Amino acid sequence: MKRQLICTLLGAVFLSSFVRSEKMGCGQSGIKGHLYLERGNRMPSPDDPIIPPKGIKTTLYIYELTNLGQVSRDGVSAFYRSISTSFIKQVESAEDGSFQTPLQPGKYSLFVKKGDLFYSNVFDGDNNIHPVEVKKGAVTEVNFKVNYDAVY
Repeated sequence: MKRQLICTLLGAVFLSSFVRSEKMGCGQSGIKGHLYLERGNRMPSPDDPIIPPKGIKTTLYIYELTNLGQVSRDGVSAFYRSISTSFIKQVESAEDGSFQTPLQPGKYSLFVKKGDLFYSNVFDGDNNIHPVEVKKGAVTEVNFKVNYDAVY
């Protein structure tokens, strides 16, 4: 009886730690934020107010820090056929676009997909694509605008 109880308790502890693996714990490193969809005319106009962006349920792809020279670009657009850096993980956002995931401290690049192509249009001064830095014990806030169907 004792052995069965101990095995049951150990199994419960193991399963609960496995189930919580994507939740952020106190002092854990990672990212959290929102994915927003922007469409249509985004130019300011006194006659037509700009519709605020809305959260989008989609997949966020996380790669090690990626430079423009490490992707196969679709022309001169912000779409990419392939990424040659290491894939880290993918995260599903909620209906409101919110997401969170633990990550080891380091530098990463973020992408979403439209069809078979990866998309990201944020760059730093070194042509790194949507760079995000995660520091030990910190959670980095990220807002990702999915705006390939918007006009500015």
